[in-house]
Amino acid sequence: MLATLTIKNVVLIETLVIDFAKNLCALTGETGAGKSILLDSLGLALGARSDSGLIRRDADKAVVTASFDLAKTHSAFKILSSNDVEHEGDLILKRVLTSDGRSKAFINDQAVSVSLLKSIGQTLVEIHGQFDTYHLMDASNHVVMLDEYAGHGKQLVSLKSKWITWRDLKKALITAQETIEQARADEEYYRQSLEDLDSLSPESGEEEKLSRLRERLMRREQILTNLNESQISLGDIEELSGKVWRNFERLGEEGKLAVEAFSRMESEMQEVLSAIADVSHDVENSEFSLTEIDDRLFALKAQARKFECEIDALPAKRDEIAAALNAIENQDADLAQMMRDVEIAKEAYEGEAQALSVKRQKAGEKIAKLVMKELVPLKLDKARFEVAIETLDENQWNINGLDKVEFLIATNPGAQAGSFSKIASGGELSRFTLALKVILAETGIAPSLVFDEVDSGIGGATAAAVGERLAKLATHKQILVVTHSPQVAATAHSHWIVSKSGAKDVKTTITPLDSIAERQEEIARMLAGAEITPEARAAAMKLLEAHNNQKAA
Repeated sequence: MLATLTIKNVVLIETLVIDFAKNLCALTGETGAGKSILLDSLGLALGARSDSGLIRRDADKAVVTASFDLAKTHSAFKILSSNDVEHEGDLILKRVLTSDGRSKAFINDQAVSVSLLKSIGQTLVEIHGQFDTYHLMDASNHVVMLDEYAGHGKQLVSLKSKWITWRDLKKALITAQETIEQARADEEYYRQSLEDLDSLSPESGEEEKLSRLRERLMRREQILTNLNESQISLGDIEELSGKVWRNFERLGEEGKLAVEAFSRMESEMQEVLSAIADVSHDVENSEFSLTEIDDRLFALKAQARKFECEIDALPAKRDEIAAALNAIENQDADLAQMMRDVEIAKEAYEGEAQALSVKRQKAGEKIAKLVMKELVPLKLDKARFEVAIETLDENQWNINGLDKVEFLIATNPGAQAGSFSKIASGGELSRFTLALKVILAETGIAPSLVFDEVDSGIGGATAAAVGERLAKLATHKQILVVTHSPQVAATAHSHWIVSKSGAKDVKTTITPLDSIAERQEEIARMLAGAEITPEARAAAMKLLEAHNNQKAA
């Protein structure tokens, strides 16, 4: 439960510490005293959207801290563990707003994201107010409320998975159908393109290879000239070697070493001449001519321009076109398999959704019966509440299943049930809403519930019945109710009065009413207004005694 709320520098509040109690806690006070500021402050601690306008005038920051006393098994601790946030003992949420518009969030003095703070806050406190009434009136929210009440969480996760699988397979099928349809239109173009590419047989890295060969061929004439000149020069050397040999023959035994060395030199010279001859032959008899290479490069570039890609990407483009043609040729088999996959996924989703529909029907009947019971003490015993569940057309099926769920009411016997907004008056709507909230709140995970002026538009015995409903709910939940109804305030187990003081420096304070006399005076004020009469005090005491007698009974 919410144990303590500490507020510093929020609007009219300078410093305020509230130690809450279990069961039903009432907050009362004149209009404009600052009750809404308390709820805004609590909302900040729970991760609500921040606004620098909430910072008290002349203050540089506002700080709100909410401390909770929870069972060790509460789901909030699982969320904290999964986010590596340490937790021991009480759970403390803190929010800091600075005048420059920045906001910081803390859990147990550890900095966290506001989104994590909000996730934790949603497991701790549910706030039901005027906006929440509008939320209930929106039929698109009713299926979510029904599922939350019935505990369909795990089945909804499974259903969501099956829905996504079915949806994705349908999208893939549509994409494949569109691709094949386009491929059929381009089939002749694809076949001619594949024929052209196969005829050309492009290879990866071919452009660079041809460019190097082209450069070499462009230098061929110069290479041949150099080789010819080298052969002529070496021929002169051969003629000279004949004269050298004749001179060596005259030397006899003394020239033996010189003859051997010259013989080796002459042998190597022959190797040089042979190498020159080989190079000359290779250059003169190249596999490609310069014209052939230029033609090849031109053809490759033309295909690259056609497909708007690099020359090196042509082999991949050829495979892509071949795959498209293969898809056309095998389209019937592929599409048939994809259609089977879609149908299998649809059947899996539909089966899960139909099973969920059966559970929703049972849960809807249960909620309707429980709400009807709640309507009797709220002076709506002639009214009727229904949970209408209709099967949607297939094109409207969605992640939540096949059902359209709507809460309907009829305020008069025999009248046709209709939507909240069209059937109920303001006071009736408040009572219907309260009855539904009481039922739905009993199954929620949040240990604390806040009701902001749920008694608006009602009074007398009906208001007393509202108080009794809240007191009943407070037997297993902590309930905080902001109220202008003395009948509701009288049913509270704990009572605080919110007031403001000061002319220039206006401040909001909150005071616990610990004694019966203090509570009697505040309830008398709520009954009588500015001037509290003895009759108002007597009526206030009667309300308190009636509630005490009910508790004793």
